[in-house]
Amino acid sequence: MSLVFLAAFFGAACTDDDPTKLVAGPSTTTTRTEIVLPGAASEYIQHSRDWVLPGRDYNNSRATFDSRVSSRNVSDLHVLWEAPVSGALSTAPIIIGETVHVQDGSGVIRAFDRMKGTPRWKTTPYGATAGRFGIAVADDRVFGILGSRGIVAVSATTGTEIWRKELAVNASTAIDIQPIFFSGKIFVSTAPVKIEGRSMAGARGVLHALSAETGETLWTFDTVKGDLWGHPEINSGGGARFPPAIDPRSNTLYWATASPAPSPGTKEFANGSSRPGANLYTNSALAIDIDSGQLRWHHQVHPHDLFDRDLLHTMISKVDQREVVVATGKGGVVVGLRPKDGSRIWSTKVGLHRNDDLQQLDSPTEVAPGTFGGVLAPPANADGIAYVAVVNAPTTLNRDVPNQKPSELGKNDGEIVAIDTADGAIKWSTKLFGDPFGGITIVNDLVLATLVDGTLVVINRNDGAQLLQIKLIGGANGHMSVAGNMFVVPVDALESPRLVAFGL
Repeated sequence: MSLVFLAAFFGAACTDDDPTKLVAGPSTTTTRTEIVLPGAASEYIQHSRDWVLPGRDYNNSRATFDSRVSSRNVSDLHVLWEAPVSGALSTAPIIIGETVHVQDGSGVIRAFDRMKGTPRWKTTPYGATAGRFGIAVADDRVFGILGSRGIVAVSATTGTEIWRKELAVNASTAIDIQPIFFSGKIFVSTAPVKIEGRSMAGARGVLHALSAETGETLWTFDTVKGDLWGHPEINSGGGARFPPAIDPRSNTLYWATASPAPSPGTKEFANGSSRPGANLYTNSALAIDIDSGQLRWHHQVHPHDLFDRDLLHTMISKVDQREVVVATGKGGVVVGLRPKDGSRIWSTKVGLHRNDDLQQLDSPTEVAPGTFGGVLAPPANADGIAYVAVVNAPTTLNRDVPNQKPSELGKNDGEIVAIDTADGAIKWSTKLFGDPFGGITIVNDLVLATLVDGTLVVINRNDGAQLLQIKLIGGANGHMSVAGNMFVVPVDALESPRLVAFGL
């Protein structure tokens, strides 16, 4: 990716293999659900109805059914509070108990009172990065991004720094991902990110597992196979930009990896000829062992990519007592894979496609999805249906010009597409009058999405009908989090970015 973006719960029914159980609540007439999941953070066990992980649960479902908000009363939502921050918000807030945690674009990690939005504490700025800022919370620690170069751990109670770990390997590699915790480990990735105009040549995206206790590196996985495909002085690629889906039962991380570079090519090596072959393991879904970091399988969606089609997202969908690994990204292709071996069950194209099947370019060519097109925002899934937001923004590309400008936004309508994860069939598609950059969120019978122009769109999950539009005070690039009846939305107002909480 040549430029960065602008700026579940496990089932309520208890089965023999369900990691939840019903336990007695505070009185004999109520029950509460307790997660029984070895390896999960104490916060995930104790606050399973909140938004404790970037994708709410380890499946990355971005779905909640622990709310009273539905199509019957969503029009009653109103602003509860606003909390200003000092930089752009590009990932999902974490909501745990009475506290909302977030990291902004200046690197400040903050804790807010959930009910009032008042500050509890904040850290000093940890520095800017060319990519995303975000945090994980586990075992009374908050793990955030240390500028462009590493990870920092602070106390979840006071914000006091506990440890820091630098990971970036050169001036063209940076952290560009929200961390996630499991089994005593923090999982992050470095990726080739163009910082201050410097070349990305030689940069390799690497997956990292760190000790949550000390920051020590436990293992790494290089997402570039071999010597950068023959020309390390020119080529780069790989890395991950969104947190993996995690299967605790099989002890597996499912990552999505970014594209190779340069793309499409250079004056000396047009059409990616400096990197012959498939360019593994870019644009791939990877199954990685949680404890060892060993590769179990890979599935490459876009071999020898010329068009900057990062694979960005993975999630686990449950279909008729079986699971499907769903992966998608900027190529506008959604695939369903078998968890055991990564073999493809189905593949579905979404959104606008134009000339993206070409193997080479002979002259300036408009390609869709463009470099800022396809499925940019995290998708969601529930009841065997995946919901993806599509940006339909083409780019005109030249065969020998690398790092070209991103797509021009706002020229075509976006859309949300509902896909049956059993067979990849499209159930419905709804037009959006804007570009969806905020993650899809499912709340009961609702699908919600935020547009880059600052519109919150509410859609009926059953048939795709638009129910409501809420105008925010600024654009939305981060991803909404929901806990109970509270919706916490990151808003990038031009002069004063802030969290905005909506509720009944």
